[in-house]
Amino acid sequence: MTEQIPDMEWDAASLGGPVEALLLMATEPLPAAELARAVGAPVTVVTTCLEQLAAFYDSTGRGFELRHVGNGWRYYTRPEHAELIGAWLLEGQPARLSQAALETLAVVAYLQPISRGRVAAVRGVNVDGVIRTLATRDLIEEVGRDPESGARLFATTGTFLERMGLNSLDELPALAPNLPDAAALEAELAGLVEAGAPTLDEEPA
Repeated sequence: MTEQIPDMEWDAASLGGPVEALLLMATEPLPAAELARAVGAPVTVVTTCLEQLAAFYDSTGRGFELRHVGNGWRYYTRPEHAELIGAWLLEGQPARLSQAALETLAVVAYLQPISRGRVAAVRGVNVDGVIRTLATRDLIEEVGRDPESGARLFATTGTFLERMGLNSLDELPALAPNLPDAAALEAELAGLVEAGAPTLDEEPA
């Protein structure tokens, strides 16, 4: 039987790095108990670590903060930088979408309405930032909630159709009579890109 280490013998500060790494990968707020299980430390010690990190970010004037929201913890940009971030997303970035954004948009287009979690499962990577970028550019939008999980569902917009030069989603190139599993779908989407499917960096005539 493994001897349990008393809470007082844990160093909360030493957990800062691992906890930060987990929070950076999170797509939803993470409860202290879940973080504690991941790092193998008591919940009380991890909670102290989270509070210390939040205080450190506040005292050093970082552009982000660590908030306790609902039942979990998550990073957020500070409200005072909202105007700057909004302007950069709308005007400061190049018009061309990244490959990651194009692939994410393709998954949404073919499987809509779809949750962020399912998009991430199809692509095999975190899509949190890409989803925000696509929504900011009015290429996708929230259209409701999944009746079972309560997750937000996303679909393409009229702007998406306009930029793609389509009148309706029926004009999208056919993937297959029945949608394949995630791996096969991703392969088919990659094939469409290689075959010269329309790209979103082209402005309509």
